Amino acid sequence: MIERYLMDEENENGFSLITDYDGSDEHAFDIDVKSGEILPVLPIRNMVLFPGVFLPITVGRKSSLKLVREAEKKQKDIAVVCQKNANVESPKFDDLHTIGTIGRIVRILEMPDQTTTVILQGMKRLSLKSITQERPYLKGEIEVLEDEIPSKKDKEFQALVDSCKDLTLRYIKSSDMMRMDSTFAIKNISNPMFLVNFICSNMPFKKEDKIELLTANSLRERTYHLLEILNKEVQLAEIKASIQMRAREDIDQQQREYFLQQQIKTIQDELGGSGQEQEIEEMRRKAQTMRWNDDVKAVFLKELSKLERTHPQSPDYSVQLNYLQIMLGLPWGVYTTDNLNLKNAEKTLNKDHYGLEKVKERILEHLAVLKLKGDMKSPIICLYGPPGVGKTSLGKSIAAALKRKYIRMSLGGVHDEAEIRGHRKTYIGAMPGRIIKGLSKAGSSNPVFVLDEIDKIGADHQGDPSSALLEVLDPEQNTTFHDNFLDVDYDLSKVLFIATANNLNTIPAPLLDRMELIEVSGYITEEKVEIARKHLVPKELEANGLTKSHIKIPKETLEVIIESYTRESGVRELEKKIGKILRKSAKQYATDGVLQKSEIKPTDLYDFLGVPEYTRDKYQGNDYAGVVTGLAWTAVGGEILFVETSLSRGKGSLTLTGNLGDVMKESAMLALEYIKAHASLLGLDESVFENWNVHVHVPEGAIPKDGPSAGITMATSLASAFTQRKVKAQLAMTGEITLRGKVLPVGGIKEKILAAKRAGIKEIVICADNRKDIDEIPDMYLKGVTFYYVNDIKEVFDIALTEEKVADAIDLSVKKQSKE
Repeated sequence: MIERYLMDEENENGFSLITDYDGSDEHAFDIDVKSGEILPVLPIRNMVLFPGVFLPITVGRKSSLKLVREAEKKQKDIAVVCQKNANVESPKFDDLHTIGTIGRIVRILEMPDQTTTVILQGMKRLSLKSITQERPYLKGEIEVLEDEIPSKKDKEFQALVDSCKDLTLRYIKSSDMMRMDSTFAIKNISNPMFLVNFICSNMPFKKEDKIELLTANSLRERTYHLLEILNKEVQLAEIKASIQMRAREDIDQQQREYFLQQQIKTIQDELGGSGQEQEIEEMRRKAQTMRWNDDVKAVFLKELSKLERTHPQSPDYSVQLNYLQIMLGLPWGVYTTDNLNLKNAEKTLNKDHYGLEKVKERILEHLAVLKLKGDMKSPIICLYGPPGVGKTSLGKSIAAALKRKYIRMSLGGVHDEAEIRGHRKTYIGAMPGRIIKGLSKAGSSNPVFVLDEIDKIGADHQGDPSSALLEVLDPEQNTTFHDNFLDVDYDLSKVLFIATANNLNTIPAPLLDRMELIEVSGYITEEKVEIARKHLVPKELEANGLTKSHIKIPKETLEVIIESYTRESGVRELEKKIGKILRKSAKQYATDGVLQKSEIKPTDLYDFLGVPEYTRDKYQGNDYAGVVTGLAWTAVGGEILFVETSLSRGKGSLTLTGNLGDVMKESAMLALEYIKAHASLLGLDESVFENWNVHVHVPEGAIPKDGPSAGITMATSLASAFTQRKVKAQLAMTGEITLRGKVLPVGGIKEKILAAKRAGIKEIVICADNRKDIDEIPDMYLKGVTFYYVNDIKEVFDIALTEEKVADAIDLSVKKQSKE
């Protein structure tokens, strides 16, 4: 009996099983075909016939049908070879594998589905040398290949065959591609050659692997190769079986959990409703108390009904529940009552911060309008200035003055747009943006919202947060702010946004345009002393467990700390120095029980803070020609600087040193050209400029210097050097110069005046247009200083240059050489 799986030529897997033949007759398949004979060639698709094996194939091509019928009628053997490409309908020699098998037609069956099935029996291997005929079917010259068969006494080979048999049985057991009764055929074959060929033919290996097995001339070599393939296939089959088993166990576990959940639900229903139903009902009751508009209410009810239809074990359930809880947690229409008592608000602002008058004035203006009108959109303010001047803490004071909730969001390093707008709720782990989360945390829709470090926002492939902030900070748009998570509009118009920045240049122009800019400039020494006395010292005393009765730090000591141990615009470093002094005092008090110094004097600072870290320039007199005192602005306050000019014999070249920037170099060139053009005003001979080299230097060469404000200082220095006249004592100046000699206004006047006072300067020359800046400075800072307001450099020369020559004045007259 032949048990078979019939297979169409176009399919890959087909199996023929011989259950009534055990391969014991080694001569059962002897043939009379010799090498060099011409045999009909039957090309088959995706199958390989091995010697000793029965193989059923379905024949469909007309040429193949004619071939098999003639061969059966004449009882003639045929050459069976596999096509390289199964899609080729009329294969040529190059389309066929050259290694095949001599086949004998056992039977031709006409099937009920009108197809023809041929049962072939493999006889011996062959090599196809050429195709000699193509019509009506292929014929070709063949060479018979003999197999090298090991001896029956070869125990190694027998062990090899047994291993192949065992692996095949394991494969059949673990694979779904083989029937279990296949094991019967495997166990009944006793001949090693037929067993190996049977396994090679019937296992579902790749066609290429079967061709390699058939190509092997030695049966031992074929068996070794078969063992390698079986090992690989068995491992794959067992892995697949393991995966299927785990998947089946997972499904069983899910079914068990489902039945348990159903039982729990039934029990809860008996007890009066499930936890899910109670939670949904509670949310529905809370929704009735919310101050929603119709659109938001409709969205909420729609999402709530969706939650009711969702199974609690579904992943979507937690997403939907989280969304509804966030909607209920937001302060829709909830506003705190503003403190409209202007005097009380002003008192609160002054209590926490010294100075910063412009900011305080703007907040009080907002309160005044709110008091008169009753309702208005909140301003969007941007406080910009150097670090440590109190921009961030000012937001907290404003919230306290208005009696509003306070939220701070640091934007430094934020580079994802979703941080502002949130993620869509369909994403795993989605959440609203930080604006909405901040409002939810505050519990009101009109807090003071500080956007800290807005100039340090980043941007990358995930979006540009600064562009998302355009909607937040636009009063015309933020009434309908759209968060991606909420997917409904939220009103931000009552939120008082206060942004802080150190540098406006890094803020995009559209964002900058939406904010009201207020500069928070650095503190001058006098202001720092007051801040330290009123705020920093009490704060650090409390932080270190001391009181005012234990230790005192007078004003003069604070001033020395500021001048000699700090160099900053704000007061952070000053706070650290005060903290250091008090920590050392606290240590001494905790150790000895008494303080040796209850009042810290300037002379005591060395013991607490060490050697002074910074020194400020002092006025150095007017004994030298060409040395003039100028005033400069830096990020940490005002400074005085000296412009020095020296002359040496030469050809009139100009040298500039002192790490000067381009603008400052141009100022020196302008000043020299002006003096050359107006030499007569100073009583100079024009030939002087051709015979004397000019060197202008600004000391402290390691520090870069730039800006136009040293223009009149350089002009005066050059005039003093060329005329050898002294500069007026204790005089400083600042102002830009033009080629026509006009004096233009400059900035940083307040800081420059205070620097001049510290350096012992009594008189200052500035542009007349800077008078408005002087009028804004309190009189206490102007006391002891005389101001000269000028419009032209000639006025500067009249004020600054005395008629007195310096000692050891250089004679700049040109000596004429006698002619021979």
